[in-house]
Amino acid sequence: MGFQQLVSCIPLVENICMYTTSYCYTPTESQAILVVKQGHVTITSSEHSSVICTEAFALNSKDGPFHIHIPKTRSAAFVLLTYRLYPENHQWSLSGNLSAMSEEKIEYMLDELLRTRTSKKTNNEKKGEVGQIIKERIMLERLLYIYMSESSMKRDMKPTISLVEETISYMNQHYMLDINLSVLAKRAGLSVGHYTVVFKNHTGTTVNAYLINLRIEKAKEMLVQSDLTAKEIGKRAGFTDYFHFSRSFKKKVGCSPKNFRNQEKGI
Repeated sequence: MGFQQLVSCIPLVENICMYTTSYCYTPTESQAILVVKQGHVTITSSEHSSVICTEAFALNSKDGPFHIHIPKTRSAAFVLLTYRLYPENHQWSLSGNLSAMSEEKIEYMLDELLRTRTSKKTNNEKKGEVGQIIKERIMLERLLYIYMSESSMKRDMKPTISLVEETISYMNQHYMLDINLSVLAKRAGLSVGHYTVVFKNHTGTTVNAYLINLRIEKAKEMLVQSDLTAKEIGKRAGFTDYFHFSRSFKKKVGCSPKNFRNQEKGI
C-alpha cells in the first residue's frame, strides 16, 4: 500500500460507531478501519482466515463480509469507521493489520469524530454541513496517513532496532561525552523524529531520561568507589554543571550526592 493511492483520491467519512458486542460488517462500496479500544477481537472473512486484532485492522470492501467477534468470557470494545473514496472506481489496497505509535493522536481524533457524529444525531443537524465534512475529511486523512506510515515503520523495525541498540551501547561507553539526540540519530542513520519514536518504543523512555539515569548510576558507583569530590564526579559522569547533577541526582535517588556517599559508607 503506497501513499500514491492516497494522493489520487479523496476519502470521506461515512459513519463511525463504537461496539461492545460482536458485529457483522458487510461493505458495499465503503472501506472501513476497525480500531480496538479495549481487549481484543477476532476478525474472519470469506477471503482470509481468522485474525486476532489488538490494535487496528483495515477492512477492504473486496474482502468482505467481515465477522467481528468479541470473546464471550472477556469484555472488549472497538470503533468501526467507514469511509468512501472518490473517485468511486479508485483502486484501494489498504487491508489487514495496522499499527501505530501515535496512539494519543488516534484516540483524540476518534473521540472527536464520535462526539460530533453523536451531536449531529442528537441535535438533528443537517448531515451535509460543509465545515464539518471538511473537518472530518482532514481527520480521516490524518488517520490514514498515521496508520500507513507507522505500520510500514513497524514492519521495518527489526533492522532499525539494531541500529538504535548500537547507539545505546555507544551511550553506555561514552556517557561522559557531550551526547545529544542529533548525534545519536546521525550515528543510527535515521532522522531525529524516526530515531526518537523507535528509541522510546524500544526502551520505554526518552533519550534524555535514559542518558540522565545512566549518568546517575555511573556517578553512584564513583561516589562509593572513589574519594573524588561530588562536583568532579558530576563532571566525569557527563553533567555540564554541579547544580544540574545535584538536582537530577536528588530527584532520582532521593538525596544529595554527598548524603548518598555518607549513607553508603556508613558515615
